[in-house]
Parts: sequence; structure tokens; C-alpha cells
Amino acid sequence: MKVSDPLRVAVIHGPNLNLLGTRETDKYGHMSLSAINQMLEDVASEHGVELLTFQSNSEGDLVTFIQTEGAASAGILINPAAYTHTSVAIRDALLAVGRPTVEVHMTNPETREPFRHRSLIADIVEARVAGFGDESYRLGLLGLLGNIRKASA
Repeated sequence: MKVSDPLRVAVIHGPNLNLLGTRETDKYGHMSLSAINQMLEDVASEHGVELLTFQSNSEGDLVTFIQTEGAASAGILINPAAYTHTSVAIRDALLAVGRPTVEVHMTNPETREPFRHRSLIADIVEARVAGFGDESYRLGLLGLLGNIRKASA
């Protein structure tokens, strides 16, 4: 990325998040993934930031996206979803690209089933935002942008 290029952030959504708005609405609400992406685009536009959004149910596709587009971005906002608790590959990809990363979750994993209490990326991300529904994404993006700008000042 050149200095003159706009600040770019990669937003990554893991498995089953394509079903937001219809999936377990008691936990995840009624906002669709496209509506969440639009909300993030609006926030990014207000801050002069370019977003690149991606969703996949495939671990390998997520890893490839992190390696290519994540590496070419100033930071990464990621909801690994179920892969939060299982994917060493996603962890290793995030470590390999070395970009500031914020982990987001719509629900609070600590208040759910015991297997959801452990995040394999919690110790390598700058922050975690969880439990605020779709607002977790907005808060995570704002925090990430603040950290990126602080680091470059």
C-alpha cells in the first residue's frame, strides 16, 4: 500500500454468517449480513476508509483471503464465527500477515456453551468486541481505525 492510497480494511465473516437475519434471530437479531456490510461501508465512508468485505463457510477460503487481501490492508476486522474455537490455520494466517486485527462476535461467547469460551486468536488480536449484536461490528471497526491511525501518527 502506497502512502497516497486510501486506508483499506479487510472485513472477514466466517461460516454461517451468510444466514444472518434468518438464523437464530433470538441470538443474532434480524439484520442481514448485507445490511451489516452496508452499515460498515457507511462508517468507513465517514472516515475516508475503503472496505473490502468477504464471507465464506470454507476455512481454506478464509485463510487465502487473509493471506492476500488481509496482507494488502492496513487492518483486519474478523468474525471467525465457529472457526474462532477450532482454526489454527486462521490464527497462523493472521500471524503471517501481521496486520492489526480486531475480533468481533455478535453474541458473547463467554455466556454460551463451554466450547465457545476459548478463542484461538484472542491472544494475537488487538481487541475483542462481543455481545452487542450487529453493533459489535461498528464498535470493532471504529476501534481498529483508531488504533491504526494512532500507530501511524
